[in-house]
Amino acid sequence: AVITGVAVSDPVPAGATILGSGLGRDSTLATLGEKIGRSTQPAYEERSFEAFRAYYQYLPKGSVKLEYTVRLNNAGSFQLPPSRVEALYAPEMYGEAPNARLSVKAP
Repeated sequence: AVITGVAVSDPVPAGATILGSGLGRDSTLATLGEKIGRSTQPAYEERSFEAFRAYYQYLPKGSVKLEYTVRLNNAGSFQLPPSRVEALYAPEMYGEAPNARLSVKAP
């Protein structure tokens, strides 16, 4: 079975920066390993201040690996909302995975 139009949304902690946009002090070297081993490439990737989102034209049955690089800028303990996968044209088809509490300690 193939699902068309799929969005993956993964929240990031407050103040974090998702690398890979190529702007400012964004390191190309830090993001080199992200695309290695991907079985499916997203049609579009969105890097917002609240989440990393990947949009796929279709996803085959089975599991898909998605990686991105985040620079954590603030120390603290963060409780993130669940990560979500959703069929764009059938919103009743979705899945959520809870995220564990994330602790960032100052150096």
